[in-house]
Amino acid sequence: MKKVLAGVFALLSVALLGYRPEARGNDMRDEAHDRAQIEKPMWQYVRAPDTENADAYAATYTPDGQFGIGANVVKGQDALKKMISDLRQRAAETEGKTGQKSAPMYHMFLNSELVFPDKDHAHMEAYWMTVFGQAGPNVAVRVAAAGREVDEIVRVNG
Repeated sequence: MKKVLAGVFALLSVALLGYRPEARGNDMRDEAHDRAQIEKPMWQYVRAPDTENADAYAATYTPDGQFGIGANVVKGQDALKKMISDLRQRAAETEGKTGQKSAPMYHMFLNSELVFPDKDHAHMEAYWMTVFGQAGPNVAVRVAAAGREVDEIVRVNG
């Protein structure tokens, strides 16, 4: 049995030594580069609502991009900017009425999977959470929402 395992290990080692990613062309390097290029706007996508940055949020979408589905869809960059601006306005109104700042908001992606069906498209699925931080000594952190994220990512202008 030891000889069989040693033989399998030796065969696997030789196979791995013969494997060269560059033999596939630049596919692996391109995918690694694309993953890095996707991570930055995805961070901006989750961070912009937390900082109430409407322009940064809308910039993560294509001109016809949309948030949500069905009757609650927000479509197009102008409408997406307005969605975040409205969030900012509601927070300011609440602060004006109560005298208290809103709890900090945090959007998160969890357990994401990113696949590349072709060189110009990616598909990402993840779980997400919206969490409000502590808003004072007697106000606990709370999970406001959670769900499943499905994103179709498209290379635009290179």
